[in-house]
Amino acid sequence: MTTLHGFLFGAYPYVCLTVFLLGSLIRFDRDQYTWKSDSSQLLRPGLLRWGSNLFHVGILFLFFGHLIGLLAPHAFYSQFMEAPLKQRIAIWSGGAFGVLCFIGLTMLIYRRIFDARIRYTSHRTDLAILVILWVQLVVGLITLPLSWSHSDGSVMLILADWAQRILTLRAVDAEALAGLPWPYLFHVVFGMTIFLLFPFSRLVHVWSGFASVGYLFRPYLVVRSRRMNVPAGHNQPRRPGAGH
Repeated sequence: MTTLHGFLFGAYPYVCLTVFLLGSLIRFDRDQYTWKSDSSQLLRPGLLRWGSNLFHVGILFLFFGHLIGLLAPHAFYSQFMEAPLKQRIAIWSGGAFGVLCFIGLTMLIYRRIFDARIRYTSHRTDLAILVILWVQLVVGLITLPLSWSHSDGSVMLILADWAQRILTLRAVDAEALAGLPWPYLFHVVFGMTIFLLFPFSRLVHVWSGFASVGYLFRPYLVVRSRRMNVPAGHNQPRRPGAGH
């Protein structure tokens, strides 16, 4: 059990991150035509509109919330916020947007399973990745009452220190996570597995979503008319009945 625990929280994160980055790069280089989300909006737009909007609003907040919450150094935010307050903010905001995401994701799964047309045109990986995200989301919601019971923020600090050590390539103490309740451990391992599966699923279109932010800062497009050098009067519309 100690060996397995050491692998899951000491070596497995690097395996997942390596596959995530290199796999995404190789897929973009070799299979650009598969770099898409395979929208089924034309088949049934109504349920998709609500489900997709709720899901994307929720999942984007949760992603950036986890990113900032885990990777922000304690020395940075401790100047104006104590760990217990930061954890309470994370619980309330994460719970609210987690529920939104849960409703939207459940609607999307229901749509793919019970709509015959969409089920027939869907890939197996489409439904599989939605179910995986749903399970991860449910376990994440389960951790909220546990986090509330640890109101001192100790669990949050342990997980944040582990994540920051992983990304900065410092020595990781996997045993520091050994005493945490199982939902935390499952949530962490399953989250890393999603990064592992990322390059082989439709999730790769997330990269395009982030890259589209650069569109806001693009240079002006200069458009020159092909008629700029046409002499005045040339090709002007003629009056009806005018001579040749």
